Amino acid sequence: MLLKLKAMLIKELKQMLRDPKMRMVVLGIPTIQMLVMSFAMTLDVKNINVTILDFDKSSTTYEIAHKMNSSGFFKIESYANSLDEVRGMLDNGEVRGAIVFEAGTQEKIYKGQKADVQVIADGTMSNDAGIIFSYMSSIISEYNMQNMFRLTGKADTPVEFTARALYNENLDSRFYYVPGIITMMILVTSILLTSIAIVREKEIGTIEQVMVTPIGKFEFIIGKTLPFFITGIITTTIMLTIAFLAFDIVVKGSIFTLGLVVSLNILSYLGLALLISSASYTQQQALLTAFFILMPFSLLSGFLFPIDNMPMPIQYLTYLDPMRWGFESITGVIIKGAGIRELSTQIQWQIGHAVFFLTFASFRFRKTME
Repeated sequence: MLLKLKAMLIKELKQMLRDPKMRMVVLGIPTIQMLVMSFAMTLDVKNINVTILDFDKSSTTYEIAHKMNSSGFFKIESYANSLDEVRGMLDNGEVRGAIVFEAGTQEKIYKGQKADVQVIADGTMSNDAGIIFSYMSSIISEYNMQNMFRLTGKADTPVEFTARALYNENLDSRFYYVPGIITMMILVTSILLTSIAIVREKEIGTIEQVMVTPIGKFEFIIGKTLPFFITGIITTTIMLTIAFLAFDIVVKGSIFTLGLVVSLNILSYLGLALLISSASYTQQQALLTAFFILMPFSLLSGFLFPIDNMPMPIQYLTYLDPMRWGFESITGVIIKGAGIRELSTQIQWQIGHAVFFLTFASFRFRKTME
């Protein structure tokens, strides 16, 4: 049996690497997407283009504007002369926000009165608008503390607030997105590559040729999935190397634990790929079916949208998504340094998915080949 599997494994790997398109899918696409998506996908909002509408034109408003510009969060693009001009710049996308200082701002501050500083943001990007308000509130709060100390000689802060973020102290979004992209690329390459490759052999008739050989159906299924399992491990290794070299992300947990959760994740996807290939007669059918599966898996994984924000019935549905458990476990090992004990729930679900999909797919695949 081992000799038969070895011969089939060598044959499958040679056939895979002989095809330039397949080499591109295995090596090129994950590398390119890992680099492009990891740089492009970010929640960090910096250098926000804003305009200043200053009706006061005092040293105080200049000081606040200078604090904004030097914070790294805002970039003063221009100084407007009217609210209509501000509206025009927001309409054409020239700026993403505006800061309006009312007349008499400095005088009110010196008299101990409240001065109004209006922050206007482009609400079409609600996340960015919320971050703009948060950044501006922080800058104004800092100015108020400094101004209070300057006027009274003491800072009016009886309660001190200290914040600390575990695992990602600088709140750098790449520590969230890079493991997520790795998980997504494992999903895409495992399902697409396997299902299309097997259906392609159906189309050209090589599967029938293999089936008339002395190899058993169980050996045939193992021989078909094992090369793509190895390919998935190689692809993951390449992406982890890119994560380290390009984004300085080091695996904090055990390599063994990471290998375990990645392997279970790949096995789940290979079972799905076998199901797709058993139900498809052309590569186009396999491709469309795969994309039909990839979209909900990505949306329900918790990578793109928090699961806690979803309606309760949808939250229960996410338990059936192998990418959810793959994302949680891979992120846990890479970023948190979690071990098998901490990830026991995720690992149990991944084992369940892998066993179910592979068993059902093997039964279905053998039935279609008889």
